[in-house]
Amino acid sequence: MIRIPPWGLILIGFLLALTGMLLPFLMVIHLIPSTFFLNFFSYGASLTGVFLGIIGASLYVRGSGK
Repeated sequence: MIRIPPWGLILIGFLLALTGMLLPFLMVIHLIPSTFFLNFFSYGASLTGVFLGIIGASLYVRGSGK
């Protein structure tokens, strides 16, 4: 099993949340077409990113992932 340090989870979560924010913005300004798959992908990326960030932050505060 691969062990990811807490700062790695926070970084991955940040990148996913950023992707979940940028994709709808690019869809609104019509740089990329709004598709059903892309809408759900951006929502899932944002939701997963927030959860990974929270998990990473809690592991970092707890100090278990040195």
